[in-house]
Amino acid sequence: MPLVFKPVDISTEEKECRKDYFDRHTPYVICERQAKRNEKLKVKVTLGDQYVHPDDYDHYISTIQLWNRETLLAQVHFMPGAMGNQPGHVEVDFYVVPKMTMNLTAMAVCTKHGLWESETVDVAVVD
Repeated sequence: MPLVFKPVDISTEEKECRKDYFDRHTPYVICERQAKRNEKLKVKVTLGDQYVHPDDYDHYISTIQLWNRETLLAQVHFMPGAMGNQPGHVEVDFYVVPKMTMNLTAMAVCTKHGLWESETVDVAVVD
């Protein structure tokens, strides 16, 4: 079983290198907290808030997944150089059609630092 890194409040970290490490790997789910049943909902997943992630041949974000509880909704795979070999905030937009209330979580894989999980975002679904 791989080690899964959970979100950390970087404001509590004293060392800048630890803030950088946690922030640039942590996925964030960005979407409306309420959606209409059977209508497309845009869900953005971005990595990092303050610090950018490398895009090197041996160190890059290879996968981003979007989960609703235990169900994988969508995923995307990146190759090295997809960000132009420049550090940046990796992000992807997913579009899902909700049928019921969702609990969305993103997972991201760094080729050097493993599997990272976002905080869960609850989305209410209304008619």
